[in-house]
Amino acid sequence: MRSTALAALLLFPTAANAGLMLSANDGKQIVKGDPTPRTPDSVDVLDMGHYPPRAIGSVHIPAAMIGSPNAIAVGKGEKFAIITAAQKYVDADPENPAPDDKVTVIDLADPAHPRFLQTVHAGPTPGGITINRAGTLVLVASKGDDAIHVFTLSGKHLTPAGKVDLGKGAAPTDVVFALDGRKAYAVAWGANRVMELVIDGTHVMRSGRDVATGINPYGATITPDGNWLLNTNVGGALDKKTSGTLTMIDLKTGRLALNQEVGKVPEHVALSPDGRHAALVLANGAATVKSDPKYDGLVGIIRIYAVGPGTLTPVAQADSCHWAQGLAWSDDGSLVLQQCAAERAIQLFRFDGSSLKRDDSATLTFVSRPGSLSTQHSR
Repeated sequence: MRSTALAALLLFPTAANAGLMLSANDGKQIVKGDPTPRTPDSVDVLDMGHYPPRAIGSVHIPAAMIGSPNAIAVGKGEKFAIITAAQKYVDADPENPAPDDKVTVIDLADPAHPRFLQTVHAGPTPGGITINRAGTLVLVASKGDDAIHVFTLSGKHLTPAGKVDLGKGAAPTDVVFALDGRKAYAVAWGANRVMELVIDGTHVMRSGRDVATGINPYGATITPDGNWLLNTNVGGALDKKTSGTLTMIDLKTGRLALNQEVGKVPEHVALSPDGRHAALVLANGAATVKSDPKYDGLVGIIRIYAVGPGTLTPVAQADSCHWAQGLAWSDDGSLVLQQCAAERAIQLFRFDGSSLKRDDSATLTFVSRPGSLSTQHSR
């Protein structure tokens, strides 16, 4: 009996994966060839303290999968979360959602019953969102008005505190705080660069130290030691025709340290909590509806890299799904969860440091399309 129980614990870990993971789900992406009607936008709370993880709570609030997969920021201690919504449903034109500007705060005091707290407004099509470690300042990338919007945070309440104009056509899709909170980095899709911001209290401004990374940079993350920024470039390299690239910036020198071709449509990059590995989501040109002739022949890819000082070394890879979106790691780095918008599901993969294996029995299904995924350690 004791050996059987021990084997079960090894196969199905519990406390090692403790914590919450939040999935923002979009119900307004109505696609030709998919008969599913409009469904509610929502944020679902996943309990990672069980295997397989399970959805334990849900709240209907504005959410959008078109835009940054970094559209959720989970507050320290998992007490609250902030979610951006880049689009809203249009009754007169159901297949073409319009830009939205909403930023919503939800309470997680009872994770099984998440609760709406507040809505504030950023510029049009807000995407990536980041909270400083002190829990006092929030930045939101607004692609539609070429700006980073600034909010003060007191407890679980947001107050607008201005914005940083990045220049016409910058179209930022993401923004992430440096570890010390004195700098942040805006990912400027339209300007093909990552822009450094300096912060003094609630005053945020551009430093002028920009790094050109590639065509259409999309999302970024910073290693736990604060030394390296990784970002995806959907359009590839600047100096030659390539597929998508993954780049590393040395934050000590402000210079590009690595520009690596990775494949079609690098949608998201996420670091393991210990920073030793990076998981890359490649949408890979896969179909978005089952009626597409190429649906059965092409899927997305997850690739895991070992992270070194200015280096990314591939260590594992696995096929994923269609219309792949956000990805997040479990707190102990042993599980990788992948959002699949076409399937309206989240896949689960086991990672042991050298191999990545999908557990189809652990797949979670949803009414709406998952679009961004986060834990308190994701940003």
